[in-house]
Amino acid sequence: MSPARRSLLTATAAGTLLGALWFVPSANASQDEPARTQVTQQARATTAESAQDTQDGARLADTGSFDTTPYVVGGTAFLGLGAGFVVYSVRRERLGF
Repeated sequence: MSPARRSLLTATAAGTLLGALWFVPSANASQDEPARTQVTQQARATTAESAQDTQDGARLADTGSFDTTPYVVGGTAFLGLGAGFVVYSVRRERLGF
């Protein structure tokens, strides 16, 4: 396979992967803007019933912030590994292996 065709194939594969990852949904659990609410009589009745159920003091847990340290370290390691492979490949090509 010629070097030009190999580079084109690599660029196409990378572009396809990045394009596919663009559509992966994020896992955000909160909204950027508050949702508009329209309160109806049925919703008020449901809210009143659920308020009676939670009068014992039960509340949702506050989970705090998300620890991203392992992802940053792992991403940096993989980025370094990928850069090492690129350097190795360029070096092999220039030396004629």
